[in-house]
Amino acid sequence: MTTSIHDGHRERLRQRFRAEGLDHFSDIQVLELLLFYCIPRQDTNVLAHRLLERFGSLSQVLDTGYEELRQVPGIGASAATFLKLIPAAGRYYAVDRSQRGDRPLLTTEDCGRYLLERFHGHSNETVYLLCLDAKCKPLCCPKIGEGGVNSAGVPIRRVVEAALGANATTVVLAHNHPSGLALPSHEDITTTRRVAAALNAVEVCLADHLVVADGDFVSLLQSGYYRPEECKICY
Repeated sequence: MTTSIHDGHRERLRQRFRAEGLDHFSDIQVLELLLFYCIPRQDTNVLAHRLLERFGSLSQVLDTGYEELRQVPGIGASAATFLKLIPAAGRYYAVDRSQRGDRPLLTTEDCGRYLLERFHGHSNETVYLLCLDAKCKPLCCPKIGEGGVNSAGVPIRRVVEAALGANATTVVLAHNHPSGLALPSHEDITTTRRVAAALNAVEVCLADHLVVADGDFVSLLQSGYYRPEECKICY
């Protein structure tokens, strides 16, 4: 069996991770370690440097689109797919973990914490609809739409269909601002009122609309941008 000159370095990095986790790793070392598992016989340190020089940081590398990753010399289809898998798997894990248990979501903060994990790793505006039963227990949380970096249309018909399909009594709309600014836009406010009116017609309450950014959220209800009584929502 032929032994690569890089095998010793790879095993040392793996052993270090097993001993201490990633807390003291640099972005370069984390990328090196990740690339071990999709590029078996190549110096991944060089590739890690190329990725960071091109995109700036580990998070920006993982948030970069598949086609852009492929443009980096040495990053083939398998490596680009693997890098895209990492934030997606992290989001899947976080959502799965948050769904354990059957406790009701009684406050805006409860709903916000439940929803935040779903936006992990999303670089485009994405819309989710949290559907709750009469006791405010979560029924489901489907993705309703996804747009570009700065916009994601909210298909009102799909919102209504999702709420009715889940037999929801109450729903919470949520979308992210990848720019990092959670300030609701004029379009966000208008869309909230339109969605509330459409749901009111089928006797489903829109409890709130949350705007997510940088691991936090803003409630349109608490901020005064959304007044249910103006849309004839019954509580």
